[in-house]
Amino acid sequence: MAFASVRSSTLLGVQGKEVDVEIHVGMGLPGFTIVGQPDEACRESRDRVRAALLSCDLPWPNRRITVNLATSVHERKGGAGLDVAIAIGLLIVQDVLPNEVGERFAFISELGLDGTLRPVAGVVPLVAAIDDRVVVVAQECEREARIAARNEVVCAQTLAHVVKCLMGEAQWTPAQPRGVIGAAPPTADMKDVRGQAVARQALEIAAAGAHHLLLVGPPGAGKSMLAQRMSSILPPLSNEEAVATTIIHSAAQSPLPPSGIITLPPLRAPHHSTSLVAMVGGGSTTMRPGEISLATNGVLFLDELGEFAPTVLDALRQPLEDGVVRLARAKSSVTMPAKFLLVAATNPCPCGEGMPGVCVCDDSAKKRYLRRFSGPLLDRFDLRVAVSRPHVDELLADTPAESSQVIAMRVLRVRQLAMLRSGCLNSALSADLLDEFAPLTTDAAALLRYHLERGRLSGRGYHRIRRVARTIADLLSTSDHSTDQIDESHIATALALRVGVHPQLNGDKL
Repeated sequence: MAFASVRSSTLLGVQGKEVDVEIHVGMGLPGFTIVGQPDEACRESRDRVRAALLSCDLPWPNRRITVNLATSVHERKGGAGLDVAIAIGLLIVQDVLPNEVGERFAFISELGLDGTLRPVAGVVPLVAAIDDRVVVVAQECEREARIAARNEVVCAQTLAHVVKCLMGEAQWTPAQPRGVIGAAPPTADMKDVRGQAVARQALEIAAAGAHHLLLVGPPGAGKSMLAQRMSSILPPLSNEEAVATTIIHSAAQSPLPPSGIITLPPLRAPHHSTSLVAMVGGGSTTMRPGEISLATNGVLFLDELGEFAPTVLDALRQPLEDGVVRLARAKSSVTMPAKFLLVAATNPCPCGEGMPGVCVCDDSAKKRYLRRFSGPLLDRFDLRVAVSRPHVDELLADTPAESSQVIAMRVLRVRQLAMLRSGCLNSALSADLLDEFAPLTTDAAALLRYHLERGRLSGRGYHRIRRVARTIADLLSTSDHSTDQIDESHIATALALRVGVHPQLNGDKL
């Protein structure tokens, strides 16, 4: 027959899209053409496939060959993962393989010039896109491919091996023994932090309720040390979260753990010189996930927040609210997950000290520095905590601080309580759910009204204070079904943990 169709998939953002690789061999001058919006890597498959077929003593049709990459959406197709599908299609049209092969199998792998099957980037979402066929991949990515596979996954070493297996003359390469590979425990532990009782409390509240946290203080106060330990007090990922996180990291070609699946919350800490595209994702040719997507189900730590470009910081505002980032380019548009816990650290002024009598910055320098932080961005931080340098007695104390494991148990209890009560974490409570699950006492409502009337709280800040107060009440509660009212002490604590970035310039505005 002169026509064959073989299933494969291509990557768009962090999602795999099914591709039907259609092969037609007909009359005309010998040639090889790929249509269907292929990228450069796809067009180069002509030479890789030809060399692989000849290296494996398989025939190459000396006729006019047309390859069409057919999908349900008209998007650009990229990557070298279509090589094997093209090679199998060429063998089907030459009657080397039966037509049923294209109906039962899908192929995702790059071909080496000697016919070896090579791994491709993003194999997890690529395999997840195929739900009705056995998927053939390279042996090196078999472990990853099985994570999100909807059907059977088999692997082979060479194109000749694939052909023999499809003809029933050989067996697929056995799956690699999995064994039991435990997740490596976090190396950073909260017991290393001396003093900083308020900041430690803020970290625990932020982890328990998934509240965004800003640490403000001079150099050497321990802001970075605290923030880097946030992921150590978060509970392990659920199965669904682990698969979703692994898919994102696989699509971004980030290294995966030996087990092949990410089970602990990721911690991303991009440098302050990170560009807008690197932070939010995108690109001109390939739509790749950025740092905010790689931090999904984990922590995004922005150290030296004042050194980031204002455009990069303001780009975080929409993902912080929606939990996704929507990217549109001339030829494609994608939606990528961006549900992360934001932890940032900054100095109060350019010199870093910020205290009268010690700070050497004039008012104009302070104002220029603070203009880097837009009001809407600062308003999205549920917790804004002033961190000072620990006292000498705290640094030299022999008594060990509370470990991350102990704190993580309390965090897990509060998260389970919130999910049981409202079906979401406290930071995601809507205004209606706040009235139902976080009712205020008369004194608490009066305290919030006092701050609202003096312009110290915006409407968004009002709701965020109530959400933080709900988490504080849950941490203090001994019941597993806490529906108690939020009293004045809970609101006062939440307000105390929402200080101005620079009290000397902002007054007492929260």
